[in-house]
Amino acid sequence: MTVTTDTDLTQAEPRALDPAALSLTDTARVLSAAQNGKVTVEMLQADMDAGAPTNADGTLNLVHYAAWLNMKGSDGDD
Repeated sequence: MTVTTDTDLTQAEPRALDPAALSLTDTARVLSAAQNGKVTVEMLQADMDAGAPTNADGTLNLVHYAAWLNMKGSDGDD
């Protein structure tokens, strides 16, 4: 699956995003659009500080992050 964004004004065409390696900014944009609400980089950073899985380069794998959120929610954590 390829997700595209047109928010990068430095490129003539929308750039493809890799859901297995998203920056915090791109993750916030994708999740904000998907849930019709606001997800901030600060919210994602707080999750990372709480143990959310990240790639070695600091990016997020959207599937791994969603699984972590699901596991966290099923444990009754807030």
